[in-house]
Amino acid sequence: MIFDFDAFTTAALFDSHGQAAFALGDGTVRLQTQDGFVTVEAHDGAVLSACVHPSGVGVLTGGDDGAVVWSRIENGEVVVTRLAQVKSRWIEALAASPATGLIAFGAGKALHVLDTADAEFNRIYTHDKSISDIAFDPKGRRIATASYGGAHLWWARIENQKPQILKWAGSHIAVVWSPDGKFLISAMQENQLHGWRLSDAKDMRMGGYPAKPRSLAFFDGGKVLATAGANGAVIWPFAGANGPMGKEAAEIGFNRDSLSTRVAASLNGQVVAAGMSDGRVWAANLRSGRLETLKAEKGAAISALSMSQDGARLAFGDEAGSAGVLDVPEL
Repeated sequence: MIFDFDAFTTAALFDSHGQAAFALGDGTVRLQTQDGFVTVEAHDGAVLSACVHPSGVGVLTGGDDGAVVWSRIENGEVVVTRLAQVKSRWIEALAASPATGLIAFGAGKALHVLDTADAEFNRIYTHDKSISDIAFDPKGRRIATASYGGAHLWWARIENQKPQILKWAGSHIAVVWSPDGKFLISAMQENQLHGWRLSDAKDMRMGGYPAKPRSLAFFDGGKVLATAGANGAVIWPFAGANGPMGKEAAEIGFNRDSLSTRVAASLNGQVVAAGMSDGRVWAANLRSGRLETLKAEKGAAISALSMSQDGARLAFGDEAGSAGVLDVPEL
């Protein structure tokens, strides 16, 4: 299924029921139903960030109108709830934890934390620089933020605290925890990754990229990290106590004529997908080495990519508003 939404695709997601959702630069969210897609007017302006709600139902979006909005379908009806409003700020970073029901979003230099089970709960943690990205640890108890100069680690519920700061010079634009919670990996403006082993804060440089590796996805049970930012998908090994320390990355799906812009995978699967700068989408099995092109038509760069939890489907969107849901074959 291919659609034309005629707006930049900020995010392509699957909820816990396997329903696709697209968040767009025109401020709308498109939610999949049995009859197609319904349009939700979520923001007065562009959607800048999005993730699945902690309940697994519907999606959360952050906009340049300073709002955090929950869009979903309940009993066949579209329901839209504004969860937060921050005046004169853009909500460029957003994350949620199914484990704890917490929601975190960045508004300028401030990290806000909400609790879906307690409407009165609100924590605000201030940074020296603007927040570029947010990620919960696997248990949903700690939050990592990416900013200029490194990453900050916060306990999600503690009101008065000082963060643990993992320092590394430069601008950090994306952050992800390893599924076992032992490593934190950051993507940087300088066309490289930087990582930390959290047991001793030992850091590691993970370079060699021709472009910014903005998209990161763990799969194969957390033993492997795939990233965009090269002519294919870059694969880093994370098995063992030292993760990728002292090890070389591999690259799959190399194509000298384009760069990977997004990667996606199911955590427990062995298949990784990549969206390319020329609009193509492919999937490959890490073990068998088999690769298949799922979208061969070229077009605008892929700006959003997500794989369903069962690894059977792939949702994508590009910078021009073309989007779709693709079946992932047995590879």
